[in-house]
Amino acid sequence: MQLKTKKNPKKGIVTVVGLGYVGLPLACLCVEKGYKVFGVAQNRKKLKMINKGFNPLVDAPELDKTIASKKITAGDDFKVVSKSKIVVICVPTPIDKYHDPDLTPLKTACRNVAKYLKKGALVVLESTIYPGVSEEVVKPLMDKVSGLEAGRNYYLAHSPERVNPGDPKWKVRNIPRVVGAISNKGLKMALKFYKSILDADVRGMKSIKEAEATKVIENSFRDVNIAFVNELAKSFSIMGIDLYNVLQGSATKPFAFMPHWPSIGVGGHCIPVDPYYLIERARKAGFEHKFLKLAREINNSMPKYTVDLLVKELNHFGLSIKKAKIGVLGLSYKANVRDLRESPSLIVIKLLREMENEPEIYDPYVLNMSTTSNLDEFLKKVEAVIVAVNHNQFVDMDIKKLKKFGIKIIIDGKNCLDKDLIIKEGIRYKGIGR
Repeated sequence: MQLKTKKNPKKGIVTVVGLGYVGLPLACLCVEKGYKVFGVAQNRKKLKMINKGFNPLVDAPELDKTIASKKITAGDDFKVVSKSKIVVICVPTPIDKYHDPDLTPLKTACRNVAKYLKKGALVVLESTIYPGVSEEVVKPLMDKVSGLEAGRNYYLAHSPERVNPGDPKWKVRNIPRVVGAISNKGLKMALKFYKSILDADVRGMKSIKEAEATKVIENSFRDVNIAFVNELAKSFSIMGIDLYNVLQGSATKPFAFMPHWPSIGVGGHCIPVDPYYLIERARKAGFEHKFLKLAREINNSMPKYTVDLLVKELNHFGLSIKKAKIGVLGLSYKANVRDLRESPSLIVIKLLREMENEPEIYDPYVLNMSTTSNLDEFLKKVEAVIVAVNHNQFVDMDIKKLKKFGIKIIIDGKNCLDKDLIIKEGIRYKGIGR
């Protein structure tokens, strides 16, 4: 796809590589702040939608107006990099089936960018990476392909993405950021760029490795604390203590306590992934992160723990897992979005199928993977429900409907329903730690 530039705006040209939950909002923000923006991605359907002025991210309606202006020129040709003053790489950095970091998408993007990189350009990595990737992997690769040298002929920086899909308050424009670079000039250029687009503080780090470390620490912090309450959920359940109520009580302390909540598991691209990046990097350096590994083990166990709760409740009615009419509410990894990355719900469904049960599924945001088209149709077909996602539609549903449709069991994987009201209706209820 050949792309032509219009007259260059005063702020210059930015190419954003990757147009997903990170890249597309960033591209829109750059447009709003006066940059000419190219977007590069491989999904042709998404590219066509953007060029026609339609937003492919239904979870982010705030982008509609900017995309409708057609000021983002989207394509799959990296030649636009040769016209760009700034290149921001926002491609996924997943893990493989062995939980090892997979840098293939990042390496591919960097290689393609390097082919067309011009002297003096700034390349910013927003993809989540472990400490050392910029200097040990990206720089050698880009230097070799481009024939340029980072820090002299072009400038390499890292500003780890911070997004929270579906959050009505915190968007890309107002979340504070950190920036690191491999040279002082690169740091100054990156700080200038982010300060020109963000309505938030931008902190320069002393090294690019420090910037890389911030993201994995942020998400490892959350993973460890979630693992702590998930382990408490298992313990308190045996002791007959409602952990949800206990945490609410603990949260009344105005200092030195930050509540985290037990659930069916941890999803999304960051929390269940980033700790593995830190674990692997430390292992290569000769250190074993036992604490992080244990947290991952605990959080990975929660989908099975949720299914085990269901099995116990089915036994109360003399029902077998094979013959019971089971339903799973929600497919995405968090409320009110359609993002399926690392969703615990998918693991729950897989476990049920391995136990020879084919559950009914309903998610209003992922209808193409649902077996029913609406909530009432779903409830008519099942007798036991696992609530896997706290979508507003599920949280706000009329509890009396559950009784009306003959629901016998509710396994509340997000602790989002009214426990007392459900029990009052004569329905068996089990939450995570409740």
